[in-house]
Amino acid sequence: MASPSAPAVELPTFKGRPGWEFTDISELDLAAYERVGADGATTAAAPLWELPDRAALPDGVIVSTLDAPEHRELIERDLGSLVSGGDDAFVALNDAGVRAGAFVYVPPGVVLTEPISLTSVQARTGTLLNQRTLVVLDEGAQAEVWEQFLSGSADIDGVFNTVTELVVGANARLRYVCGQGLSEKSWIFGAQRAEVGRDASLDWVALGFGSARGHVRMETRLAGEGSEARVTGAYASHARQHIDFDTTQEHAAANTTSDLAFRGVLQDRSTAVWKGNIIVDPGAQKTDAFQESRNLLLSKRAHADAIPGLEIQANDVRCTHAAAVAQVDPEQLFYLRSRGLPLEVAKRLVIEGFLATLVERFEEGAVREVLSDALERRLAVILGS
Repeated sequence: MASPSAPAVELPTFKGRPGWEFTDISELDLAAYERVGADGATTAAAPLWELPDRAALPDGVIVSTLDAPEHRELIERDLGSLVSGGDDAFVALNDAGVRAGAFVYVPPGVVLTEPISLTSVQARTGTLLNQRTLVVLDEGAQAEVWEQFLSGSADIDGVFNTVTELVVGANARLRYVCGQGLSEKSWIFGAQRAEVGRDASLDWVALGFGSARGHVRMETRLAGEGSEARVTGAYASHARQHIDFDTTQEHAAANTTSDLAFRGVLQDRSTAVWKGNIIVDPGAQKTDAFQESRNLLLSKRAHADAIPGLEIQANDVRCTHAAAVAQVDPEQLFYLRSRGLPLEVAKRLVIEGFLATLVERFEEGAVREVLSDALERRLAVILGS
């Protein structure tokens, strides 16, 4: 049963509030879910990736829970600085109740050569897990953080509510890989926001494979002159899954660059929506921004919406976007089958080629291999092979 101290939450109405035009949550009864914190569970039904054990951290680097008393002053400096409750019911719920949390801090000038791995597992059915993540890179720091949200079993009916804040200081370099492989009976809600300082860079990767339904906001604010961000997203759905990503690239300073690319593969009667917005603030001259969303439908009953948007308040900028939704190209299939390949093999090759464009955004090495393996395993699930 729900905690008696949990605040009442007025959920957004389907099509009644901007950002919720495509995801109906009228069947969600939050009172039916028990609010829980971290319980230390580490066993998941299907991890998205396995990273090698990390060596000892350099002096000053912190990887801890958000409630660690010895880091309270440092945590409170940035916690809530990028994402606050406001009129977002799910952020308010995350702020108010019991929650799990992770804190990563890299001091000025420190360069990490191995990735930091974070994993949150929702262990029990009938629970609502509020997850909060704060990653802070101080000036000149460099790090790679991989975070995955998982379920303890494929049968868990739960609500996973995450808030993520990424603070990238001046001249810092952060790669943040976040993937969710939750039970396909669960809900996911997310408010994730990054702020990138002067001459800093962010490489953000999002994978959406699990859950039955939900809504995830991803916002990047280029706050310092000369900052840049690259955002790469992939989702692969089947059955009656519904995936909803709402992205924002805000250019708040001059001479900033952003590049966003999302690709989705949809099977059966699954649906997806990507809604993206490029915002150029007054004075953010010499902005260079690009966004694209491409979807591949593997069945006639699958459906995807791709909705790019621009809000430009400066006059010396270059902002472009592209969006496409299509079935598997019959000419490509014909070409491959004419060379002796069975239909299913030919179809698999076309799909892999469609997703390869995303993988090739990364340099050869561990990142590309891990992402490629994760996508390949997910394709095996949705294709039943």
